[in-house]
Order: sequence, then structure tokens, then C-alpha cells
Amino acid sequence: MTEVLGTEIAERLLRDPSLRRSLTLFRAFLREQSDPDRCYSLLARDAVAQVARHTDLRGRTVFDVGGGPGHFTEEFRRRGAQVCLFEPDARELGARGRPPEGAVVADGYLLPVADGVADVCFSSNVLEHVADPQTFLSEMVRVTRPGGLIYVSFTNWLSPWGGHETAPWHYLGADRARARYRRRTGREAKHTVGENLFPLHIGSTLRQVRAREDVHIVSARSRYWPFLPGAVTRVPVLREIATWNLLLILRTGPAPASEARS
Repeated sequence: MTEVLGTEIAERLLRDPSLRRSLTLFRAFLREQSDPDRCYSLLARDAVAQVARHTDLRGRTVFDVGGGPGHFTEEFRRRGAQVCLFEPDARELGARGRPPEGAVVADGYLLPVADGVADVCFSSNVLEHVADPQTFLSEMVRVTRPGGLIYVSFTNWLSPWGGHETAPWHYLGADRARARYRRRTGREAKHTVGENLFPLHIGSTLRQVRAREDVHIVSARSRYWPFLPGAVTRVPVLREIATWNLLLILRTGPAPASEARS
């Protein structure tokens, strides 16, 4: 009963977009190291609710690509979806004690499934951690059925959070930011630019996605920004800082004629 009540309260807080929602997620993010389950459970409820605005999830086949220990997978299942979690790092899969049911150790560049079998392909905050984001996105498109939905979000490099644990000092350079983190904490930063974190930008990503013929953009917006989240992504330069985190909702196949004319 307590768990159900907590879920209901969280879902009332996570109204998208709203200042209350953004503050709720930000406060949870500040406690990510000390209470990761709460942080990622809230984020999962928020993200899956965003997907549910575009498709009925009950009975749908969902691929959670790079989903770590399974918070997003659990939330999709709570909403009635059939989910397969793909994660390349076995340690991440076991971070909560044991891997989620149906989890597969697999690289997002080469998913071990046939073409067009997913109704929804989902990836949260993974794209900035792969060296070739376009190949990663192409694989998400490949496994999604015609007319299916793709959800992909990433923290862009010039976001205040672009350096991850070294932010915002990454604005002064990645090496300086890592050195400062080492001095301050006495340990090495988890992320190293060029190894497991790659500078990714909003403008170039949007241009590359729009140039594709196998997918079209349903929504391009800030994932967390509470005011005019779609408008901020349309302003060059400003969007690289103010967007914080880019969320793309895509559908496979060409855009409908009504969208193509708009």
C-alpha cells in the first residue's frame, strides 16, 4: 500500500512540462549517489510516461537499450509492456543484486534480434557514451517495426551537466575537469572523454536525424526544461546550453504528408 501511494504521489509531481516536475527530478538527481534507486525510479516513471503519450504500451514489445540495472524496464512492465533489456556491461545489469528478467548482455551497435520486431525502442542517456552515435541510432531504427516509436535522449556536451560528474568544470576543458575532480575527491572520475564519454551536440544531431529517410522526428525537445521545451531546441547556440538534455521522439518511415508540408 505504501509503495502504491508513493507511486501515485510521484506521478502527480511528474507533470510534464512543469516547474514542479523539473525540481522533483533535479532534487532526485542531487541524491543519485546516495539513493540511486529513488533517482532512477522517478526518472523511469517520467520517461515512460513521455513514451505513453505517443503510443499505448499495453502488450507492446519494447527494447530497453543500455538500460543498466533495469529501472526503465520495470516501469514499462508496470504499464503492461513486454520488455527486453539490452546492456553491454554485465556489472551494470547486476548493480541491484541480480539482472532483471529477460536481460541480455549485448552491444547497442549489434542487437541480437531480427529487423522490425520492436514496437518501441528506448534509450535513455546512452548516446553520449558511444563513439559512433549514428550507427547506434541506425541499429535502433533497424529493430523497430515500420511506424514504430523510438525514444532517445542524451546529455549534450555544452549542457551544464555535459561533463557528468566533472560538470560544470568541463567548460574549462575535459582534462582540467578530471584533474580537479581527482584533487577534490581523491579518486578518478568514472567518465573519460574519448573513452566512455563523447562530446555530442544538438545542432549536428538534429541535422543528421533530419537527413535520414528511414525515420522522422515527432518531437525534439528539452527533456527536463520546464518552459517551452520544444522552442529552446530551435535556437542555435542557445540550445547547446539551455536544452540541458535533448529528447527525440522518432517514428520509423517517412513523415506523413501533413507533417512533411508543415
